[in-house]
Amino acid sequence: MRSDSCRKTQQEQRRLGELQRESLKVHSRKCVLVAVRDQAGAKQKDQIFDEISGLVETVGSEIVGTLLQVRDRPDPATYLGKGKVAELKELVGATEADLIVFDNYLSPSQGKNVEEATKTQVVDRSEVILDIFATHARSYESQLQVELAQLLYIRNRLTRMWTHLERIEGGIGSGKGPGEKQLETDRRLIDKRVDELRRKLEAVEKRRDLQVASRTEHMTVSLVGYTNAGKSTLMNALTDADVYVANKLFATLDTRTRKWKIPHWGDVLLSDTVGFIQNLPHHLVASFKSTLAEARHADLLLHVVDASHPAAQQQIDTVNEVLVSLGVDNQNPILVLNKVDANENRAAIDVLRAKYPDSITISAKNKTGLDKLAGAVAERLDVGYVQVRIQSDVSNGKVPAFLSSHAELTSTEYGDEDQVAIFSGRMPRRFVKHLQHLGAEVTSPEGEPIFAPEEEEPINDSGTRSIRNAPMSTSSRFK
Repeated sequence: MRSDSCRKTQQEQRRLGELQRESLKVHSRKCVLVAVRDQAGAKQKDQIFDEISGLVETVGSEIVGTLLQVRDRPDPATYLGKGKVAELKELVGATEADLIVFDNYLSPSQGKNVEEATKTQVVDRSEVILDIFATHARSYESQLQVELAQLLYIRNRLTRMWTHLERIEGGIGSGKGPGEKQLETDRRLIDKRVDELRRKLEAVEKRRDLQVASRTEHMTVSLVGYTNAGKSTLMNALTDADVYVANKLFATLDTRTRKWKIPHWGDVLLSDTVGFIQNLPHHLVASFKSTLAEARHADLLLHVVDASHPAAQQQIDTVNEVLVSLGVDNQNPILVLNKVDANENRAAIDVLRAKYPDSITISAKNKTGLDKLAGAVAERLDVGYVQVRIQSDVSNGKVPAFLSSHAELTSTEYGDEDQVAIFSGRMPRRFVKHLQHLGAEVTSPEGEPIFAPEEEEPINDSGTRSIRNAPMSTSSRFK
């Protein structure tokens, strides 16, 4: 019985692998790119194919032609109009392309109908992104996330994958052919595996949340931004982290955290996160939610922007939208205008700086502007914080317990024959009065009294009541 069960499990795993490989065939192909835009979207004609071209080139395929149709609503059967489908067929024949890539999201029936009309395989934007993610996934977590996204995408397209069996009929009285039976089996396998992957990712997310929330010894800063904005290059420049860098979209999928020493301030933990992109497929957004735990818990976000990109403003808007959709409060991030060395049009940078006067211009590649960035980060992290010297009776266990979660301590000393504990460090000013309520004496390092703002609501021992109404610049780990 055990051997039969093992054999069945192996067969299921093999079948799931076949389904995933069947759905991802974008690598090293000759592609024709297709885009459908409404009148408003067609105004940026020169930039329409930029992003999908970058995605296709990232997976190593060659672009041999492009086709654009301007229409307010896609055709429900083929997405393109009939005339454009015929034009697409001619273009495929003339360029000898073996793959058609839509910069849109097609329904299974739309993809099937275009394939039948052109006799050429069709993939949409989701499939290209999934192919990139599957290639670049390295860690256990990212591999789970990619597999989940693949299976969620494949499930609704199984009928299209089994069209070669749709005319085969079953036996007398069965009413079902082998294709339909295989569809039911595949759906069951996918649903079973999806449930398993979700449970594993939930466990990973809980561990990551606990790990990130427990980092009370350092402030945390997280890099967010559009894919290929230079986040990994910036992390290497600030921390000598030796993070993999490539001029490709989604070159890195895994979150990395390194210690960053800010001059005249101290150490912080700097995290690099997965890049965003316009119209990121919803199943990918859901799958990679756990990866952004670093951003959700960060004391400060650095929003890195490729200032040399002609669509920089659009990319800024996209990142903000994705952060909101993931439930990551932007916490008034510092906007970092990167790659200024690559932009010959200084007027474009001046426009961004005028719109975002608090932004910092840098070149992570040339390591210019990093001192100014470090100063801005230190200033932002210091908002609402105060250097303190706290004295308390050693028998008062509430004081050290509260400080361990709500302060950045640099030293602990004992005096008067160990009857008094003296703590030195930094903490939010709003906690001064609460510590006084706990019986502690709070002064500056020089012994001067520190005046705390009046509390709007009483604070409990965990500090949760006050934190809910705290400014966004203070640490989210105190929640």
